[in-house]
Amino acid sequence: MHRPSLEEGFAARGGRPDGWDLAPLVPVVVADDVDAARDFLKPLLALYVGGMGARGQNFYNRLAVRYGYEEAAAAIQEHYLDGRKDDASAAVPDALVDEIALVGDRARIADRLAAWREAGVTTLIAQTTQPEALRLLAELSSC
Repeated sequence: MHRPSLEEGFAARGGRPDGWDLAPLVPVVVADDVDAARDFLKPLLALYVGGMGARGQNFYNRLAVRYGYEEAAAAIQEHYLDGRKDDASAAVPDALVDEIALVGDRARIADRLAAWREAGVTTLIAQTTQPEALRLLAELSSC
């Protein structure tokens, strides 16, 4: 998503700076049930996309729109700002969770982690409360 903008910026400055690091904050939930893992993160995403600012003044809402989720972002924000947080969480698309997080079992996370690497991520900052998620990421990074 951000690669074209980054490459344009690097080209304008004459190349990528030495030691430059792309280090996104990525929620990680290890679970055999992918839907349950997504559902665990949806209230957090609803808060950011729907409740972090007024209508028209929410960075995360605008980011979700840039990612291609204009209708969902509008619905999430409408529900959230009207106090319907459960409806806001339910309006978060599974695909959005999959784009910004690593959720699922070992094989699924390994597959999705490869996509993050291919996108140019050099350091992944894991947002998790699960020690097993940190162990899994450590194992996968040594592969």
